[in-house]
Amino acid sequence: MTERRFTIDPSVDAAYLPVAPLIDAGESVENVVIERSNGTIVLDLDAEGRLLGVEILGASALHTPLTLADAEVLS
Repeated sequence: MTERRFTIDPSVDAAYLPVAPLIDAGESVENVVIERSNGTIVLDLDAEGRLLGVEILGASALHTPLTLADAEVLS
């Protein structure tokens, strides 16, 4: 189970913003991929099509420095 918290992993320049309060392992069954010129945004959806969270690949380019400063850094 994942609790809601905005995280960033600088080693892979990726961030995750959960929308659901708790996300169980395997609950995300569909991904909607949005390709940008400076990164990728992935919407995680459950079996009912409800948004669970948002993964951001290329987080340093797709977020402001202030937003990234508020994220919990994963190591």
